[in-house]
Amino acid sequence: MVVYADEELVGTVGGGEWERRCILAALDVIADGVPKRLAAHLTRDLGMCCGGAMDAYIEPLAAQQRLHVFGAGHVGKALVEVVSALGFRVHVYDERDDWLDAERFPGVTRHLGDPRRALPSLGPVDHAVVLTHSHSLDQDLVEALLPQPFAYLGMIGSRAKVAKFLVRFRAAGLDEALFQRLSAPIGLDIGAETPEEIAVSIAAELVRVRRQQGGPTVALSEHPLAARGGDGTARPPALDR
Repeated sequence: MVVYADEELVGTVGGGEWERRCILAALDVIADGVPKRLAAHLTRDLGMCCGGAMDAYIEPLAAQQRLHVFGAGHVGKALVEVVSALGFRVHVYDERDDWLDAERFPGVTRHLGDPRRALPSLGPVDHAVVLTHSHSLDQDLVEALLPQPFAYLGMIGSRAKVAKFLVRFRAAGLDEALFQRLSAPIGLDIGAETPEEIAVSIAAELVRVRRQQGGPTVALSEHPLAARGGDGTARPPALDR
C-alpha cells in the first residue's frame, strides 16, 4: 500500500483498524523520513475476533511530484507520453471533450472544463506547463499560477509572445519579481520543431529542475575528457563546427 502525505491511498493492507494504524504510522514516516516496523496482535491489541498477528514494514519513498498540463493539444499529448515514465502524477486540463478523452490520455487524471475554474493549489514540489489553444487562456492561467508556490511553471510560445505577456502582466499589476519564476519560452534549446520534439525539450527541462541542475545546458560530449586528446572536447561529425 502506498500512502501519500495528503492521505491518498494506492492499494490496501486489508482495511479496518490495522490499516488505519498503518496509515497513521506511514504519515509519521513521511514526516520524519525514518522507516519503522509496526506489529499488532489482532485480538489482544486491536480487539478483532479473527485472531492472529500482523507485521508491517513502512519505509519512506521519494516524493512523487505532480505535473499539471494545461492543454490537451498535440504538444500536451506528446508531453504526457514522454513523461509517463518519469514518475510524475499527471493531471491534464482542457475544456474540449473531443481532445481530452480517455483514449488520448490513458492512465492520467483528466479535468474537463474551463481550466480557470479547475485551478489546483500548487505546492513546492508541483510542476505546471501551460500550452493551451488560446493565448488569452494562457495569460489568465499564468497570471493566476505565478503567485503560488511551485517547483516549475513553464509556458509555450515564441519570444515575441512572451514579451507581450510580460507587458500585459505589468499592466495588470502583477509583481515583476514573479516574472523570473516563469520558464518561457518553454523547454531546453535543442532545435525542437515537431510536437514530439518539443515534448522532449520540455521533459528535459523538467528533469533538470527536478535534479536541481542549473546553468547553461551543455551536451555531455562537449565536456572535456582527457582521453580524447587535444582540448578534450568531442566533435560529433553530425554537427558542423
